[in-house]
Amino acid sequence: MIENTPRYQNPIIALFAATLLLVGCQTTAYYDTLEKFGIPKRDLLVERVEKARDTQEDAKEQFKSALEQFSAVVNIDDGELKQQYDQFSADLEQSESKATAVKNQIDSVESVAKALFEEWKAELNQYSSDNLRQVSQQKLTETQQQYDKLIAAMKQAEQKIEPVLTLFRDQVLFLKHNLNAQAIASIQGELVEVESNVASLIEEMETSIQEANTFINAMNKDK
Repeated sequence: MIENTPRYQNPIIALFAATLLLVGCQTTAYYDTLEKFGIPKRDLLVERVEKARDTQEDAKEQFKSALEQFSAVVNIDDGELKQQYDQFSADLEQSESKATAVKNQIDSVESVAKALFEEWKAELNQYSSDNLRQVSQQKLTETQQQYDKLIAAMKQAEQKIEPVLTLFRDQVLFLKHNLNAQAIASIQGELVEVESNVASLIEEMETSIQEANTFINAMNKDK
């Protein structure tokens, strides 16, 4: 896994960037200001893709953990059901938190990518050299294609999250009022569907993570 590269080594720049983030200034002006402090949109995009990738990796592990807890509930003795239910319920809350983080990181990637590509397109008109313009246009097209593939994979993985959360919520809600052996028998039939949905989610997340690594490597190679 590629490690995140620290972008804000100057504490003043870090404080300034954090302040803008807090007030919600995720606009072209925000990115232009960061660029004046030596943080180009290209580097910022790579950093955010790294964070989105790592967030999906964390979410993948969390959903694996939640599935393990649900499996434990289904196969547990009646006397230990309350403890396993509490752990499963806690895993659901953590999974919901990870799901929100995944969405926020994808939104963050889309925001800076939009600003970068708009600027890149506008700057094509500033070339006096047709040859240099064509080279830049070709590179823009290639980068956009790589990005489109990446963001499609990220969103495909994100779309798989809610169906899994819905299944988990149903099980937690049912068990909340039915902590007994009969309840366990009732939800055992749900295990196959839950396992299938989680497996599909993990597969999509792994594809998304792979696409993120490919994109990051390509962007760093072109530096």
